Amino acid sequence: MSGTALNKINSFFDKNYQTPSWLSHKFSRRKLLKSAAGATAISALPAVAFSQHEKDKVFETLQAEPWLTLNAVLDHLLPESSNGPSAKELQVVIYLYNVVYQQPTEKSEIDFIFKGVGWLNGYTQNQLQKNFTELSKVEKETMLRGISGSRAGENWLNNLLGYIFEAMLSPPAYGGNPKGTGWQWLEHQAGFPLPEAGQRYFELPKRSVTSDKSANNIIQSKDLLANKKWSTVKGSNKA
Repeated sequence: MSGTALNKINSFFDKNYQTPSWLSHKFSRRKLLKSAAGATAISALPAVAFSQHEKDKVFETLQAEPWLTLNAVLDHLLPESSNGPSAKELQVVIYLYNVVYQQPTEKSEIDFIFKGVGWLNGYTQNQLQKNFTELSKVEKETMLRGISGSRAGENWLNNLLGYIFEAMLSPPAYGGNPKGTGWQWLEHQAGFPLPEAGQRYFELPKRSVTSDKSANNIIQSKDLLANKKWSTVKGSNKA
């Protein structure tokens, strides 16, 4: 579904909605976690992620819509619990802020995230005459279950759930998972060295893009490098 077509959709229940190709690819290829490489306590932001000026800008942005609603939805999807860290503790909304404003995310995906907020508040206004952020916990659960019965609503919620997992597993430099909170809960040992600001994947020099078919051919060629001769230059450890 193109951006123009998406603009014509008025609610999660619009029968003209079709799952966009970027989302189908994301789900079918199980890439929800692969890309991992709210207005919560801004003071806890990793120093490597934002300058003070950027922290102030993030704080200001997250105090307004659509971020207030997004934060409320994320907090409801992964609430505070004795069983593990919450979306608030994982700073998922800040990770999502990075996805929208810093990472090379497709415009159509950003549009879908933001339009979903309008559709959600339109639905809660129609049902309960309130915006989502004004609802009780029970009302929020009822409303989210209601939109999950539609294709668009299910896609929107699944996409946000994917970002919760990404925030939990990604290096703190991407805005979420402060001090490795998610890793500690999962008893996961992250690889080293961890990226810092300026070294995140979207800040590195662009490399040539290899098609899926070419990538599969490379993976299947087990002996691709077996016969390659390496020469050593004296005084250098480069091959």
